[in-house]
Amino acid sequence: MLTIQENISLKPYNTFGIPASAVAFAEILCEEDLISLLQEDLTGQPLLILGGGSNVLFTKDFEGLVIKMSIQGIKFEETAQGIEVTSGAGVLWHELVVYCVTQGFAGLENLSLIPGTVGASPVQNIGAYGVELKDIFKSCVAYEIATGTKKIFTYNDCKFGYRDSIFKTELKGKYVITSVTFKLSATPKINTRYGAIQEELQRRNIAQPTIADISNVVSEIRVGKLPDPSTIGNAGSFFKNPVIAPMQFQELYIKFPDVVHYPLVDGYQKLAAGWLIEQCGFKGIISGNTGTWKHQALVLVNYGGATGAEVYSFSEQIISKVNAKFGVVLEREVNIL
Repeated sequence: MLTIQENISLKPYNTFGIPASAVAFAEILCEEDLISLLQEDLTGQPLLILGGGSNVLFTKDFEGLVIKMSIQGIKFEETAQGIEVTSGAGVLWHELVVYCVTQGFAGLENLSLIPGTVGASPVQNIGAYGVELKDIFKSCVAYEIATGTKKIFTYNDCKFGYRDSIFKTELKGKYVITSVTFKLSATPKINTRYGAIQEELQRRNIAQPTIADISNVVSEIRVGKLPDPSTIGNAGSFFKNPVIAPMQFQELYIKFPDVVHYPLVDGYQKLAAGWLIEQCGFKGIISGNTGTWKHQALVLVNYGGATGAEVYSFSEQIISKVNAKFGVVLEREVNIL
């Protein structure tokens, strides 16, 4: 039975471990809970859809209703095109990856150990090590908050971009995702084009890796680079890797020929935000109760007792110095509230 709680601490519900509270809080365990909630009069009340809380920074209390999506369940169906796996929005992302790898369903292995829940994955178009969610996305089920109407969003409906989708732009805050369906395969197409994966496979003397090998290697790489949120508060990568036009890149490359970059279409280049930040002297520094992680400058952390405003202010310093040095404006990947 759906219960709406009042004045709930949000500290357990964000991986930064930032103290904040919500005026109202509802945990959704099934679609019926959501349907019941949307029948309430939510007009004029600020709403926040929360999954694993791994991509949010609270800079103040939330003066509205937090909807915590906790719908569980994973099922699959074999089709002529491959294997379709459907997961509840509240399933932890890595739990889904482990399930699929164990079953021999290929496609998610490069996305191992990404924090957060399945329901948030299309919103962010999560990605890592040469794979993005859009590469294996089939559809998702969502409910319109204003009307309670159920809608199935297909690939084209979602308007995926780099760490972006329609749910972050024109439909931001208008729909709640309850489940996601993925297109996977029993015949793996191993993706090892990222150098770090190749190096680790060579170190392990693995010449013909399986999807389990890829998942294990990616997990180990991530563990080595990223702090565990259960011990040090963080939200993973705080900034997006900036994409710049050919002319801007040529000017940058002349000044900084060792700039870490990845070629995209039409001459555009994706820069490594972590490298830019590190070149500005931010890697591993501590500023009050916050700072950057010692192994990855792209990760901002809560060393204990940090407020969201303190972390935000520190991120402003990083943006300012990177822009001053490289003429590149970093964009936050984490949602600021």
